[in-house]
Amino acid sequence: MTMTEPVASAALPSRRTLPAEEQHATELAFLAAHDDGPRPPGWALTPRAVVTFVCGSGGETLELPGSRQAKSRDGGDGGTAPPARLAIAPKFVGERSLVERCVVTLAGERGLLLVGEPGTAKSMLSELLAAAVCGTSALTVQGTAGTTEDAFRYGWNYALLLAQGPSRQALVDSPVLAAMRAGRVVRIEEITRCLPEVQDALVSILSDRRLSVPELAGTPDALTAATPGFTVIATANLRDRGVSEMSAALKRRFNFETVVPIADPVAEAALVRGQATAVVRRAGAAFGVDDAVLDALVTVFRDLRSGRSAEGWDVERPGTVMSTAEAVQVAASLGVAAAYLPGGDVLDLVPGHLLGVVRKDDPADHARLLGYWDGPVRRRAEDGSAMWRRLWDLRENLR
Repeated sequence: MTMTEPVASAALPSRRTLPAEEQHATELAFLAAHDDGPRPPGWALTPRAVVTFVCGSGGETLELPGSRQAKSRDGGDGGTAPPARLAIAPKFVGERSLVERCVVTLAGERGLLLVGEPGTAKSMLSELLAAAVCGTSALTVQGTAGTTEDAFRYGWNYALLLAQGPSRQALVDSPVLAAMRAGRVVRIEEITRCLPEVQDALVSILSDRRLSVPELAGTPDALTAATPGFTVIATANLRDRGVSEMSAALKRRFNFETVVPIADPVAEAALVRGQATAVVRRAGAAFGVDDAVLDALVTVFRDLRSGRSAEGWDVERPGTVMSTAEAVQVAASLGVAAAYLPGGDVLDLVPGHLLGVVRKDDPADHARLLGYWDGPVRRRAEDGSAMWRRLWDLRENLR
């Protein structure tokens, strides 16, 4: 397949992005059959299997025990049987100990809050955990400044409410209430973007594990007690603008886990390459960006993010978060350009895309990017690197 050849439409899924429980359905079914150890109430997998699902099997091919291998071969009860052998791919690049602490928190039915800079895969980790623990990541509240208390409690079908008054049929469950009834995990994205009075609707839910509906007083539906297995995973980008401080009462009901940027440059480059390839494929093309270009791109992001180059030179950090997620988007843009707008060196496009990233927040970041070019980029060019020499020659594209 050439760089500009489109991917056949038949090879593309009808839905461009699949939830984790569908994307990794084979692995989840295999792990459910592979590890039949004790599971917390309501869990689809054992805690050990959840960690393996998120972190991978370390390149090892796992095998089902003998009796379950036979069931796998003959289809068992007639449903889709898992394979007898499978290597579990890693899905989250980070410390295994972090994932283990998250799983222990959820097994204890305590709220889990994933915090950190934007673009550190907090949402992806919460989705993977929810899919592995309860089989679905769909019970989700997206926190915004406009999120109301109904998103955490309940709402009403006003046509039924007017026709027959308050009733169970007229009640509209929030994702939180639906998770309580089913004993599942509910995900709350960007919880600190919700107003404090909205956030605090979770305090009694997390402490008492009950939710009352005063309008249905005197009926069996006036109080819902959480089914075993119910818990909450929330995420928060604490550097974002518009963040609402969480109350002390709500903080006490969560275990905080900080998700940090990827420490290993090789692992980050591999992740950027894989994610960008998937984005370009969904755009109907093959990914045709050289590894050397991607390595240089990841190096720029890491230098600007940390404030120090790989060689130990000081770098002025921009106010914009130079996250791995942003690096993926730039790499994907380069891939789409190479596939659909060929005709030049894709490296020539890197400065313009970097400028688009750093201009998002602070206008002074433009000068910081120019300073980076006058520092590490120039010094690497002077050391004889052809690629960095080309990037240095493109400095005028940053004006």
